[in-house]
Amino acid sequence: TSFSTPKKKKRDDGMREHMTGCARSEGYYKIDKKDKLKYLNNSRAFAEEPPADTQVRNRPPRRRSEQRRLLSSFTGSCDSDLLKFNQLKFRKKKLKFCKSHIHDWGLFAMEPIAADEMVIEYVGQNIRQVIADMREKRYEDEGIGSSYMFRVDHDTIIDATKCGNFARFINHSCNPNCYAKVITVESQKKIVIYSKQHINVNEEITYDYKFPIEDVKIPCLCGSENCRGTLN
Repeated sequence: TSFSTPKKKKRDDGMREHMTGCARSEGYYKIDKKDKLKYLNNSRAFAEEPPADTQVRNRPPRRRSEQRRLLSSFTGSCDSDLLKFNQLKFRKKKLKFCKSHIHDWGLFAMEPIAADEMVIEYVGQNIRQVIADMREKRYEDEGIGSSYMFRVDHDTIIDATKCGNFARFINHSCNPNCYAKVITVESQKKIVIYSKQHINVNEEITYDYKFPIEDVKIPCLCGSENCRGTLN
């Protein structure tokens, strides 16, 4: 028994008619130049004359000034902290830690930072006050001289002593160039360091620790003109 390839017939409009109902089942065949030109001419004419309903949609692109206006209105209507935090994730500031004249290690800017910008997030482990008290005693027993705990609210503390980022190296200053702020992102509180003023390259990042007043004083070594003398 021999199988013959079904013959391709042409329809009235010039297009081939597939005998099997599917072009893929009939294999490859060459298209005549006359049929190809007819198809291309029809497609070109359709592209040059779009339907009336699509002509309304194809408006010229917005100007840059209009785009900036829309962006500013969007920023004003939404949570600016959330937008800035997303920008901080995608465009992290270039920072480095090295020896500081204030105390031990410090964090320094490797690029100019404008005022009122997010510098870095204070990253660590969220723990409760009870756990913080236990860890503080354990750190003293282990000989860890400094503990890096940052209070978020009444019962939440971020512990960056053993798991954190460069933010834990930021030193205290009575005349700081940054400040700490608690923001809420997706129902989770985060601590972010903002710049108070313009920060130059190689300038040390500092903020006020705002320790509570206690009888046992911790000396301050910031060296600023209005230094209070103690951290607490």
